[in-house]
Amino acid sequence: MYYVLIALIVFVLLVVISGIKIVPQSNAFVIERFGGYTATWNVGIHILIPFIDRVAKRVSLKESLYDYEPQPVITKDNVTMLVDTVVFYQISDAKLFAYGAENPKLAIDKLSTTTLRNVIGELELDETLSSRDTINGKLRSILDDATDAWGIKINRVEVKNIDPPESIKEAMEKQMRAERERRAVILAAEGEKQAAILKAEGERQSLILQAEAKKEAAIQEAEGEAKAIYAVQKATADGLEMIKSAIGSEGAIKLKSFEALQYVADGKSTKIIIPSDIQNLAGLVTAVTEMAKGNP
Repeated sequence: MYYVLIALIVFVLLVVISGIKIVPQSNAFVIERFGGYTATWNVGIHILIPFIDRVAKRVSLKESLYDYEPQPVITKDNVTMLVDTVVFYQISDAKLFAYGAENPKLAIDKLSTTTLRNVIGELELDETLSSRDTINGKLRSILDDATDAWGIKINRVEVKNIDPPESIKEAMEKQMRAERERRAVILAAEGEKQAAILKAEGERQSLILQAEAKKEAAIQEAEGEAKAIYAVQKATADGLEMIKSAIGSEGAIKLKSFEALQYVADGKSTKIIIPSDIQNLAGLVTAVTEMAKGNP
């Protein structure tokens, strides 16, 4: 009897200990009592009533992903291609996830395939290849609305790969090659145009500089000649002023008349008649010159 009691106590202790449940971080337990939903346990220690309650489902609340096989889709311009998608999801309600869908992964797979065909069916090939962000956004929005009833939150949908047929690839490569060649021709023509413009601009600047140099040279030459003429005239005026001060204004006039005779003598005339008063003036000039030489 004593051993039976000990065994019963041990059994009760084991049952109580087995009823202690610890829910780890980022997890949730769905609890059923007599086969019906009764609670959702989050992180911490919980007591399970033996033989009455049971853990119906252990749910991970971490973000997960479904990587689906490539699906054949047809674009608006009747091009068939294979599109590979990845769905990132997270459980937002453990109860709905446990009871919302029999196979949530398969349900999301079929829903994403149908949605992908509908979205790409509205786009042409070029739009499909260049509008991945648009496709991703539409897929995420539609899938997120549909999976709310299953307790699933769709965080992101990524189009991983778009594989068009080989004939389309070859046509695209030819188009890209032609576009690169066209751009190369345009760049070469633009370069030649810029070179011609720069050359013409350089020649224009050179001509302008040459004209400026000639202009400056002519100005400098004219200024030099003007200064020389001014110096000669000033020297002449100073000489006349000195003679005027020495012999008076009348003598200066006669001296100018004497200088004019030099030009007359250069002509073809064989005889020159010099007035007597100019002869006297010449003698006077000679005398003044001699006096200047004697008194430096």
